[in-house]
Amino acid sequence: MASLKELKGRITSVKSTQKITKAKKMVAAAKLRKAQAAAEAARPYAERLEGVVASLATKVGTADSAPRLLSGTGKDDHHLLVVLNSDRGLAGAFNANIVKAARDKAYELQAAGKKVSFFLVGRKGRPVINRLFPGQIIEHYETTGIRNVGFDEARDVSAQVSDMYEAGAFDVAHLFYSKFRSALLQEATGQQIIPVPAPAAVEEIGGATVEYEPDEEAILADLLPRNVTIQIFKGLLENAASEQGASMTAMDNATRNAGDLINRLTVEYNRSRQAAITTELVEIISGAEAL
Repeated sequence: MASLKELKGRITSVKSTQKITKAKKMVAAAKLRKAQAAAEAARPYAERLEGVVASLATKVGTADSAPRLLSGTGKDDHHLLVVLNSDRGLAGAFNANIVKAARDKAYELQAAGKKVSFFLVGRKGRPVINRLFPGQIIEHYETTGIRNVGFDEARDVSAQVSDMYEAGAFDVAHLFYSKFRSALLQEATGQQIIPVPAPAAVEEIGGATVEYEPDEEAILADLLPRNVTIQIFKGLLENAASEQGASMTAMDNATRNAGDLINRLTVEYNRSRQAAITTELVEIISGAEAL
């Protein structure tokens, strides 16, 4: 059994930890409001851009004049998985869920005889992916020291991925991130970003005939790279909100667990103290009787 001094020290230590977790929960809650607003504001633009690109893609198809980001390389042997992670921990299973989604997709592709490579953003997923898929990380975009990862970083990542695609480094690219649902729920999501996947159906507005000026190929040549950037930017914003939500939930759980531990240690401390007092009283009474 631990001594009274040891129990008192443990209680003090857990109380200090509880203060830290409570403070981190409040910080995450404050950051969550801003991050959630940014993620929700970006969704309509990203979804509308996808719709415009899909509409144009149905008119162009896979013609010889179609941009490569739309028509593809003509094969799908080599897949690039762009995995968005954070640089910080203490966010529950936030990073682990994204890595798990990418891992499952990689296993599925490898089982189908495809070659898989990884483009990592953030450092938390790197050790796990490097252990599971040694030598398959071909690029790592460092975000350490960047306070708010935003559009500039999305544009840099998009440019690197597009250059690799034009150089023939891969045939298909998939993006993995955590979609923010609520502070309690974040959904690991994967989507194909290169080439643009063919839409199942495109809704026509009022049956109207739309003529494009300049032609569809020229418009797509400008929109397709922008669409890749916007989808990566959306993923980064969703990740930012998901990370703060997961962190707030994890710190709330840690605070409550610390409270439960303090209560148990306090009961144990009181029992040990009472036992020590009782022992001393018995010794005093026994000594008095002996006289």
